[in-house]
This record gives sequence, C-alpha cells and structure tokens, in this order.
Amino acid sequence: MSEFDFDVIQRSWVYLFRDGMVFTLKLTIMSALGGLILGTLLAMCRLSGIKPLAWAAGTYVNLLRALPLILVIFWFYFLVPYIGAWLTGASRPVAVGGFTSALVTFTLFEAAYFCEIMRAGIQSVPRGQLAAGYALGLSYWQVMGKVVLPQAFRNMTPILLTQTIVLFQDTSLVYVLSLTDFLGAAVKVAQRDGRLIEMYIFVALVYFIMSYAASLLVRYLRQRTSIVR
Repeated sequence: MSEFDFDVIQRSWVYLFRDGMVFTLKLTIMSALGGLILGTLLAMCRLSGIKPLAWAAGTYVNLLRALPLILVIFWFYFLVPYIGAWLTGASRPVAVGGFTSALVTFTLFEAAYFCEIMRAGIQSVPRGQLAAGYALGLSYWQVMGKVVLPQAFRNMTPILLTQTIVLFQDTSLVYVLSLTDFLGAAVKVAQRDGRLIEMYIFVALVYFIMSYAASLLVRYLRQRTSIVR
C-alpha cells in the first residue's frame, strides 16, 4: 500500500475551493433563500382558513418529504427543460443547465422542510397577538407580515440554520449530474492522480469542520434566543 500523499491535496487546493467549494456554497445559499421564501408562503397557506389552499400546500409538503432527494434530483434534471418549454411556449425542451436544474430541485425540495419549520414558528406566537392585529383592522397577510413572521423567524432561526447545514451536506448529491461541486472536484482530482483515499479523507474533514463550526453558531444562537425569551 502506498504512503499517504499530502502533496496531491496541496496541488489541488486552489481548484477544490475556487471551483468546487464556491459552487457548493453558491448552491446552498441560493437554495436556502429560495426554499425559505417558498416555505414561508407554503406555511402561511397551510395555516390559512382557505381549505383548498391549505390542502394543496399540505399535499405538496407531504409529497416532497416522502421522496428520496436523489430521485427528485433526477426528476427535475429531466423534467425542468420540458417545464421551461411549456412555460415559454417553445417547441423543444429548454436547455437550462445543470446548475439551474439543481437550484430548482433544492429550492422546491427544501421548501417542504422550511414550511414545517416556519409553521411551527408561526404557531409558537401567542394567539392573542393575532387577535390584537385583527382588532386593529389588519388583514390576515398584514398580521402575518408585520406581527407574526418577525417573531417566528426569530424563534426558528436556530432550526432554520440547522436545516441549512443539512442542505449544505446534501448538495454533494449533485455529483450524479456530473456537476463540479466540492465533492465532484475532489473526485476528479482523485481519479486523475489515482489518490482516492487522500481526497475522500480531505473532503470528509472539510465537511466536518464547516458543519461543526456552523453547528456551534446554531448552539450560540439557540442560547441567545432562550435568554431573550
């Protein structure tokens, strides 16, 4: 068995982080923001008094949460070009690219999880504050936007960040689409230089350090929010 080669990591350092990690962080941040916005809207729909709207949102959330993420990735990779053609009226599937397909997939998939988090956050706000908002003449959406959601976001920030950490780890699944995320970049280096062990250990170490550091931030925020309460 050959000795552990640290030089392969040093030689590929710039490529791994400039191309791979930048791609991973970009996909994570954009998917988290999109998923949070869509998930918040879904949560408001689920809690609304309009039963068809609540039923549709609930069906969407339950369906996405019941499917393996890698299956959803494949679905949207092949379906998004046809959806784009349908929306634009094109006669042929629209070339959207791997990144766009992955971004749509993770945004829609994570929205189902963010929806449940935000729904719990909204329900954690005392009902008396909703009644007070209605008494002031505010509509349902105004009460949500000005009274409930600011408190719900504060209450759920640690859990939202925890879900974002999970999303950061899940983005490594885009390797099935041959996209150059951090793991994909490491695999290319490993196959090129024949150093699979070194690269996989290095990738695992980087993911651990970043995820653990983020979890410490979540713990700090959880303590801060509990003190505020």
